[in-house]
Amino acid sequence: MEPAWRQHGRGRGRGQPRGPAVAATSDVREARPQRDGRADPGAWAGRGRVSTVSTVTMAPKAQHPITQPRAVSSQSKFDEIRKSNQATAMRLAESQFSSSSDDDDDNEDESEGRAGKRGKIVESTFTTYTNQTGGDASDLERTRQYLNEAFQSGAIACLICIASVKRTQAVWSCERCYCIFHISCIQKWAKDSVFLMSSVTDDDFGKKEHPWPCPKCRHEYTPQQTPNRYLCYCGKLSDPPADPWLLPHSCGQVCERQFKPSCGHRCLLLCHPGPCPPCPKMVSVSCVCGKAAPVPRRCHSKAWHCQQRCGKLLPCGTHACQNLCHGGECEPCPRVSSQWCVCGRAKAERPCASPRWQCDQICGAPLSCGNHVCERVCHTGACGACPRSGNRSCPCGKSKCALPCTADVPTCGDTCGKRLECGLHTCSMRCHRGPCETCRQEVEKQCRCGRYSKVMACHKEFLCDNKCLQNRSCQRHQCKRKCCPGNCPPCDQSCGRTLGCRNHKCPSACHQGSCYPCPEVVQVKCVCGSTSLSVPCGRERTTKPPRCKELCRARPTCHHTSRELHRCHVGECPPCRQPCKLPLPACTHHCPQPCHDQVMVKSSRAPLAGPWEQPSVPEFVCKALPCPPCQVPIPTACLGEHEVSPVACHVKGPFSCGRPCGRHLACGNHSCALECHRVTPAEPGDKTQAGKECLPCEEGCSRPRPAGCPHPCPRPCHRGDCPSCRQMTRLRCHCKISSLYIECVKLTSTDDEGKTQLGSCKNQCPKQLGCGHRCKELCHPGDCVESCTQRVKVKCPCKRIKKEFSCSQAQQPDLVVCDHVCKTILKKTTEMKEAEEQAALEEERKKQQAELEAFEKRQKGRRKKNRRITEAEPDEGAWLQYRKYLLVPVCGVLLAAAAFYLLQVH
Repeated sequence: MEPAWRQHGRGRGRGQPRGPAVAATSDVREARPQRDGRADPGAWAGRGRVSTVSTVTMAPKAQHPITQPRAVSSQSKFDEIRKSNQATAMRLAESQFSSSSDDDDDNEDESEGRAGKRGKIVESTFTTYTNQTGGDASDLERTRQYLNEAFQSGAIACLICIASVKRTQAVWSCERCYCIFHISCIQKWAKDSVFLMSSVTDDDFGKKEHPWPCPKCRHEYTPQQTPNRYLCYCGKLSDPPADPWLLPHSCGQVCERQFKPSCGHRCLLLCHPGPCPPCPKMVSVSCVCGKAAPVPRRCHSKAWHCQQRCGKLLPCGTHACQNLCHGGECEPCPRVSSQWCVCGRAKAERPCASPRWQCDQICGAPLSCGNHVCERVCHTGACGACPRSGNRSCPCGKSKCALPCTADVPTCGDTCGKRLECGLHTCSMRCHRGPCETCRQEVEKQCRCGRYSKVMACHKEFLCDNKCLQNRSCQRHQCKRKCCPGNCPPCDQSCGRTLGCRNHKCPSACHQGSCYPCPEVVQVKCVCGSTSLSVPCGRERTTKPPRCKELCRARPTCHHTSRELHRCHVGECPPCRQPCKLPLPACTHHCPQPCHDQVMVKSSRAPLAGPWEQPSVPEFVCKALPCPPCQVPIPTACLGEHEVSPVACHVKGPFSCGRPCGRHLACGNHSCALECHRVTPAEPGDKTQAGKECLPCEEGCSRPRPAGCPHPCPRPCHRGDCPSCRQMTRLRCHCKISSLYIECVKLTSTDDEGKTQLGSCKNQCPKQLGCGHRCKELCHPGDCVESCTQRVKVKCPCKRIKKEFSCSQAQQPDLVVCDHVCKTILKKTTEMKEAEEQAALEEERKKQQAELEAFEKRQKGRRKKNRRITEAEPDEGAWLQYRKYLLVPVCGVLLAAAAFYLLQVH
């Protein structure tokens, strides 16, 4: 079945054949949209309109047999053109209009043309729907978004393989979330999901049928619902062909799927992705409370409210519903009233919606026995019979007796026999009141995992310390539970594996197999953020930003306040071509050159380390170049005001004309010989006298100098007297150690005494007197005075008595003489020295005697050794040479014989 917009001439009496003219006309109508890219509005509306003018024009030609060959030739041309256009359309469908194609390199005109074609295809999809709504498409925004993503570059991506879905590939869409996947990817996903579920949950692997979930919304499908055919969105056409004039993966026919929620009508759009829009049909319905008269409304919004009060009697039976028009049951009564409890003793403020309530008082009414009272809390009806009346059994339940309600039933004395909590043994106590004790019998128990057994009390549970080493359901982590019976619990750890998007980690519990695709959706925006594109998480790194028609909002990087107008783009803006217009330095003109704030300049390369290195490609660096010098000519006078010439603005100002200055110098004898230069005259308007910039006279002063001054006049040629000589003269001081610098004028203008003072360095004289001490006077001319006042110590001949005298007095002999004490000490000292010398001589004599005796002993030992050597010189005989070897065995034999004899005697 062909699409509705291609069914030309069908309906309203136009389906009958009209001869070759009509066929040719229809061919022209079919070929025209493919040739020029413009669709006929009637054809896009799906009504199969044929141009009346072309029919009237070509019908007479078909009736004449003479014009038949021309019609045949034109028909063949049209067939060739149609085939050519169809081939071009197929190529465009695979390249230009593919959802994964790259159209960023095309120009603006082509992209705008494709946007126009896309808009026409989308509008043709909505034509049948908008005919029902009178052109209102406000409810189609969600469907329009799905259609735009179907056309937009890189908008549709398979969440399983994270790859773009092209219009020529077989796909499958979920019936709940409408997410599109490659059919091969979803088949493998379903197969893997069923396999993992069977391997984990089935004891008999592969016997049960497990559902498989949608990778995005987790909606479950049965194994029979696994897609095995490539269907269009509405499911009517299998393997829909790629048509450039239709939505990708669409059959072009009316959808006709049931609306959700079902209203009895069907979708009126052409085959489309995503959910069907709300039902646009008009129906006549009353309000939800049924009071108002029916009004015509859209089917998808037929539930409406009349804004009148409900007025129905509430379940409390007292008040009416005060809410506005609503559907369903009325809400509980919100009012509060005084309500009695069920026993009638208490009264409290309670909501009208819950009038039945119980107080906390015990009934207390006497029972029929007359001995007891009712112990039930507030209740209705009779209290009932006494619970202690009638036949009662003993605590163990083996014997029964009829006793008055005031007497307790005695124990029977038999064994209790009730089943204990362990469920294996019975109570061995006598009939007793109260609960039975815990079971204390010793039994052999196995642990929970069945590996070990142990004899222990029956009421205790035996758990071994072995940890389970089996893998849990995720097949990644071990159970690690103590004494596990084999039914290991599901893994409670988080999966944490990185999803296919490489941005997030799996938040699910640890599981087998592949993780679900990342459910996040990322907005890929253009640079300015006005245009965005929704892509699955992980595709933002490979998806190019959408093309934006807004103007670029990037701030200029140069000094201009605004950029040249251009559209939003990716990457750096084109270089600024506006005139610089910056004020040039040192002048009032503006730079006329193009903007040079960002100019690519070749950077200097580092020198090669050796011949083994290859020269690198020159690098370019973006730099701001300074404005070029101003070239505006300005008439300017020379520095010396000799002439006026035009000079470029950047070098404007007084210049040198090259002529000699010629102004009279201050000496009054010479003129300035410098090249033309700036002169500041002493008096305004004087152009003859030299200024401070002129070169002073270089001739020396020839005036006589003062007596004793060897220096020439420091000033050049000048008027008037020469100044005083202020040059420093170097002189040696009187002691010839320091160098003194004295102004020449001081030396030439002072007397002899002043010269003596000027020649002194004011330090202590370094010369030595005859006594060996230093002169105490300051630096002075001539010889030093031999009168030393230095204090020295003088000792007596025995050096015991010490006295101080001046150095000049110490030169006299016998100033200090020894007394009788000195003589006594000298005598004792002499005697002690003699005694020490005598002791030393005696010690030396003893030492020499000991050495002599030792020498004699050594001489005697050497003589004996020489004598032994002389006696041993004769040759020994055979007996003497081997006597040791013969005596040893003979002695051994004798000892053995003696031992044997002694043993025999005893």
